[in-house]
Amino acid sequence: MTTELVAMGLDPGLACTGYGIVAVSGQSWRVLSGGTIETSKEMTRAERLRALHDETRGLITEFTPSGIAIEEVFLATNARTAMLTAEARGALLVAAGDLPVRSYTPLQVKKRVAGYGKATKHQVQSMVVQLLGLTELPQPDDVADGIALAICYLRDALGAHPDRHDRS
Repeated sequence: MTTELVAMGLDPGLACTGYGIVAVSGQSWRVLSGGTIETSKEMTRAERLRALHDETRGLITEFTPSGIAIEEVFLATNARTAMLTAEARGALLVAAGDLPVRSYTPLQVKKRVAGYGKATKHQVQSMVVQLLGLTELPQPDDVADGIALAICYLRDALGAHPDRHDRS
């Protein structure tokens, strides 16, 4: 009997956090859920961070993943955006509670999903569709990114990548 392993991938953002929940059992991969957690600019920053935390906790309770993958904050040219994304990532890390968390840079996601660190976003998304046997690409891109992150976690958990790094 093969055990099913479930992982949650999170693509952090204060306005929109993409998530994907993927399960693998033997050679069978499937998406259990995917979507976005969106917060309104009318909310205070604290309210927005609380909403990200609470909705993520709800997903964890519903799907009981073995672990969580969260994208590392990529330093952009806009420092304010990077700070807000880092705060959102912090709320997601707190929501993870005692679950193992693995952090991935965009380069690591490309390598693990497409096999090439300089793969285009389209190549990564095509591999997500192919690996999971989907008929179309999950939309918006934040959802596809969340699913790709969950795939990274599962591949590492299955021992597919010896260069993995566990950290929170």
